[in-house]
Amino acid sequence: MDNLTIITDFLLMDISSSWEIQILQGVLFLVIYLGALAGNVLTVTVIVKDPQLHSPMYFFIGNLSLIDLCCISVSVPKSIVNSLTGSKLISLKECAAQIFFYIFFASIELAFLVVMSYDRYVAICHPLHYGLTITPRLCTQAAGGSWASGLVYSTIHTVTMFRLPFTKSNVIHQYFCEVPQVLRISSSDVQFSESVALAISSCIVLVCFVIMFMSYINIFSMVLRMRSVDARNKALSTCTPQLGILILFVISGLIAVLGPIGNKASLKNLLTAMFYTLVPPFINPIIYSLRNREIKDALGRMFNRYFEFPRRGF
Repeated sequence: MDNLTIITDFLLMDISSSWEIQILQGVLFLVIYLGALAGNVLTVTVIVKDPQLHSPMYFFIGNLSLIDLCCISVSVPKSIVNSLTGSKLISLKECAAQIFFYIFFASIELAFLVVMSYDRYVAICHPLHYGLTITPRLCTQAAGGSWASGLVYSTIHTVTMFRLPFTKSNVIHQYFCEVPQVLRISSSDVQFSESVALAISSCIVLVCFVIMFMSYINIFSMVLRMRSVDARNKALSTCTPQLGILILFVISGLIAVLGPIGNKASLKNLLTAMFYTLVPPFINPIIYSLRNREIKDALGRMFNRYFEFPRRGF
């Protein structure tokens, strides 16, 4: 043990050593981040400000937007700074913080997606019982349980992965501290313990996915029996993109965790990570908010209130 070097910093490796490609990656990530930031902040603001949106469905959408905002802010700003400055270093504490907070917010998002699929199932398949089933107390309990379970879940994984010092290598072939990459350079004891935890976690994710998939099957079967063409198209246009983003988020995450771990940075690993870290926070505001008529009406009222009132006062 005296001859081993304890690692306190890691190197985040880019897919290319070309300065131009690094700048291009940084600018691309910056555009996506600003788009996700604007969309999610706008969604949370309009839901909080407009009393007509204080309902269970928009309560869940507001929480999801807040989670997306936090989730994309864990790793992307650091990656943007590294790409634009040419730096590759990240400290051990920063890496552990990235792992902890990303698992924390990603697990909460998965829990909220399960709750939201059940909310839509009750609203569409049992509309007469919606007010009795989805109560404010149930919403608060579901939100509190999701945040608490995410905290426990991320703590277990982070403590397991960082309980022993790193001595093998300090090179991470990804633009952030990705769990499989950090696991690759950890000790054998940590790899075994975390592999067991990841296997159990994957089973939990699959169970959640099955629950959501069954909810959407029931929703689609009910929607296809609707006589109103407008109601059917509205429900399908809302649920289909949600299911698509859900499948993309879960499958890309499982591929990253359970797939082969690359020994060098590659475009495939970068795109896989982008699909579950960048795409959902960027697309979710468009699917859940900007395509929603009630939210668009609330945005109109909010802009009218802030921009027309001073004009009348003048």
